Amino acid sequence: MPQNMFRFAMVSNISQSIEKLKRNNVWVIGIDAEGEVEYDKADMKLPTAIVIGSEGRGISDLVKRRCDYLVSIPMKGKMTSLNASVAAALVMYEACRQRNRQSFVQ
Repeated sequence: MPQNMFRFAMVSNISQSIEKLKRNNVWVIGIDAEGEVEYDKADMKLPTAIVIGSEGRGISDLVKRRCDYLVSIPMKGKMTSLNASVAAALVMYEACRQRNRQSFVQ
């Protein structure tokens, strides 16, 4: 699969799915307002799964603990968060940008 392609999955048990991904050498990052790393500073050149929480509630504490790390999207002004699809689009675009840059450098 080309590096700029994405696979999407909706799963019934996200914690088990995360553990399976990790056993298969996939980094798991969660999008969370309290994330330690800004989304554009996270390294997404390696195989990476992106966990997106529900609008309003976000990612559960259990799922946050299972992620390798959490990334945040800095907000400006009075806006406190983005809807899930917009947040996902930003992070996936950044992953694609990093992977395309890497292919030009090699």
